[in-house]
Amino acid sequence: MSDTTDVSPDVTDDATTPSVTGNARRKRTGTGLAAMLMPELQRLASSLGITGIGRMRKSELIVAIQGAQGGGSSAPVNGASDETQGSAQPTQESAAVNGERPRRATRPAGPPQPRGTITEAVTETAAPEAQAAEPAGDKQSADNREQSGGEGGEQRRERRQRDRGDRQRDKQPVAAAAEGDKKPVNKDQGGEGRRERGDRQQGGDRQQGGDQQGNRDNRDRDNRADDDDEGGRRRNRRQRDRDRRRGGERGERDGGGRGDRGDRGGQGGERQRGGGGGEPQIREDDVLVPVGGILDILDNYGFIRTTGYLAGPNDVYVSMSQVRKYGLRRGDAVTGAVRAPREGEPQQQSGNSRRDKYNPLVRLDTINGMEPDEARRRSEFYKLTPLYPQDRLRLETEPHILTTRVIDLVVPIGKGQRALIVAPPKAGKTSVMQAIANAITTNNPECHLMVVLVDERPEEVTDMQRSVKGEVIASTFDRPPSDHTTVAELSIERAKRLVELGYDVVVLLDSVTRLGRAYNLAAPASGRIMSGGIDSTALYPPKRFLGAARNIENGGSLTIIATALVETGSMMDTVIFEEFKATGNAELKLDRKLADKRVFPAVDVLGSSTRKEEILLAPEELAIIYKLRRVLSGLEQQQALELLLDRLKKSKTNIEFLMQIAKTTPGGGE
Repeated sequence: MSDTTDVSPDVTDDATTPSVTGNARRKRTGTGLAAMLMPELQRLASSLGITGIGRMRKSELIVAIQGAQGGGSSAPVNGASDETQGSAQPTQESAAVNGERPRRATRPAGPPQPRGTITEAVTETAAPEAQAAEPAGDKQSADNREQSGGEGGEQRRERRQRDRGDRQRDKQPVAAAAEGDKKPVNKDQGGEGRRERGDRQQGGDRQQGGDQQGNRDNRDRDNRADDDDEGGRRRNRRQRDRDRRRGGERGERDGGGRGDRGDRGGQGGERQRGGGGGEPQIREDDVLVPVGGILDILDNYGFIRTTGYLAGPNDVYVSMSQVRKYGLRRGDAVTGAVRAPREGEPQQQSGNSRRDKYNPLVRLDTINGMEPDEARRRSEFYKLTPLYPQDRLRLETEPHILTTRVIDLVVPIGKGQRALIVAPPKAGKTSVMQAIANAITTNNPECHLMVVLVDERPEEVTDMQRSVKGEVIASTFDRPPSDHTTVAELSIERAKRLVELGYDVVVLLDSVTRLGRAYNLAAPASGRIMSGGIDSTALYPPKRFLGAARNIENGGSLTIIATALVETGSMMDTVIFEEFKATGNAELKLDRKLADKRVFPAVDVLGSSTRKEEILLAPEELAIIYKLRRVLSGLEQQQALELLLDRLKKSKTNIEFLMQIAKTTPGGGE
């Protein structure tokens, strides 16, 4: 009880013990718990219910005892407050035992030190009680002692843990003011104790000041870091806004643009009118301008290409809601109307203009020449039934044009054929394609002819446009690879839409090898590289292009005649050709050696053939063709071609030539 009610100032640090090196009685009376020996402290701790005392050091044991005594000191505090009125007996007896005079607490003290004794805690707690003490304090003290004695060990442990946490949080030596007002009990130890407590207080002040300064520095650094992050986010937002504005200004260069890449950059995002997917509204005072073109549908919007198959400055924006509403498909020929700019509104411009420069479609009139409601009921291309070619495309026109006459004999072509013209460089493939195109427009005017030139020379494009009476779609080699792929994809989609309507379409592609190269450069890399440095994913789009050729049951056909480069010295070209070699059902071979000897057309007669040619040829004609091949197979390549050309020059038509073969060749009547 004397330890729990001791209100005398004492020294708790072990560093004060060397100055008091007398007997044990001197230590116990002068320094409280610090003067007790370990066995005594352990017995005291056991009596207070403290566990784990065997592993504690002396300083830890003292702190634990002080914490345990502090939890149950509510009754002595009241008793100490009663001392101020002269009614507390236990405190006076404890002071008499220790040879000290009890001191009245005159003002509240600061929080206790972490290693201070229970007397300081009692003094701090008793100070407010002493100022407001009344005669009724005896009854209140008795009630508090009774209540404290009735509490269980669990509540005491909770209070001890709570008090220990409070002391650790309030580690501030604010008790210096109260310590300065206290009078020393022992003259020989009071000054030393005050000096030591003063040193500890100064050290605590410095520690607290350092901690507070460190906390302020940390807060300042955190605030500066937050400001930097916020500033960085603002800069990023401004940069994104600038990028979006630049994205609207990026469009087509050299009058044509960059195809899909330019579309996604320059035509993406919101539009001033019609943006956000909604259909624009027409006002009474609006002036409508008719437009028409090929529909190109991208990720989440579409454009009507008014100047061809590549992106242009006068393209018309089509929202996805309009695409879904009318059942539009990529490659549809669409006519409609756009709103003319009012007075004060800027005109559509090419180059670096506003992001909303593309005028939206406000009215849809026709889809492939049909009403929008009628176009929704058309069938899908890939749901149509493909068959072998059955109707023949006659290529023979004039008697002096031997190229088409030779092709008609050795490689008969039907509607829905998928043919490859295998040609080395400088073998005359361009002349062969021009002859085929002119023959189709002459003999089969019902067919829609499309000549697709990918990565070709500009002068060849001009020559093809002037010599062929058909639709010429070109992307020259000075344009980016994305333009090559865009032209090829949109043209084949346009051909599919025509086939869905029951038309016969013929597509001449020059060349599938360069188209594969363009996809190898434009498509994202998959990491699976084949021989020659070509990506495995770059071969699928050209194969899909060729795979669209088919003869549709009950009407419509898509014929594709594509050139493939060989003997170029490039492993990539060889890989591309080997990949497409088995996809075609007709093959026309050109020979470089024959072209070097100026034997035109430089056709390898024996190496060229058509699969299922018996479907295209009559039985009598087929038998004569077999006879002719057997005769030519016994000759060299050049001799066979020269013999065939010589006999063709002597006849005006292929029918006349075949009749001569049947009469002059032994066994021709079989």
